[in-house]
Amino acid sequence: MGAEDKLDSKQIDEQLRTLPDWRHSEGALVTVFKLENGRAALDFIAGAGELAEEANHHPDLDWRYNKVFIRLTSHDAGSAVTTRDVAAATSLSELAIRLGATSQPDKYPA
Repeated sequence: MGAEDKLDSKQIDEQLRTLPDWRHSEGALVTVFKLENGRAALDFIAGAGELAEEANHHPDLDWRYNKVFIRLTSHDAGSAVTTRDVAAATSLSELAIRLGATSQPDKYPA
């Protein structure tokens, strides 16, 4: 996998229609998940780590109390969005729902 599963802007826009928790920014899918408190955010991070290990595809995470900032990009595809990023975004959104998180993709720093 790598450059062969790289998505162009049109394909990314199509995928984002089914991923309302996410937005496209500078070659990555990004979002912020807000949880009830810091402990819940840590539970989310632990779950995200398990998903990343299972998929062998690891997001960039930034924890700020009850918020987790996430950036997904595929470095082996030239830091571009790939089908693996879309799959990871889907899994992370499902995890967020299970943990009662709300998405705030517009809060991700530009």
